[in-house]
Amino acid sequence: MKLYETVFIVRQDATANQVETLTQDYTKIIRDNGGDVAKTEFCGLRTLAYPIKKNAKGHYVLMNIKAASDVVKEVERQMKLNENVLRHLTVRVEAHDPNPSALMQQKNYNPDRSRSYDDSDDVVTETAENA
Repeated sequence: MKLYETVFIVRQDATANQVETLTQDYTKIIRDNGGDVAKTEFCGLRTLAYPIKKNAKGHYVLMNIKAASDVVKEVERQMKLNENVLRHLTVRVEAHDPNPSALMQQKNYNPDRSRSYDDSDDVVTETAENA
């Protein structure tokens, strides 16, 4: 069996319980077909880089999967059919990282940061604007 990392984004108006239920459904599909989910991370509601289907935010979920490729294809098919899943990405990896993902490690994450340009010497400075 091969190792994969899957990240999917759920609509902003879905509740945390709906996101967890969706994740459990995908985990069940994987386990019923002989695979295993090593780790699941609920990264929370985050601001998207650009609106997707009129959603400015989304619930991010990361799953570390050990399964055959046909099992992963079935999970991806189920994600495509679900209207609550905005985007998904599955990547094959050599080994799973037991540490928290980069999304979970961002302690000083501030989506309201903006960039301003100083015309005098073309230097970019980052400032936190009053929102």
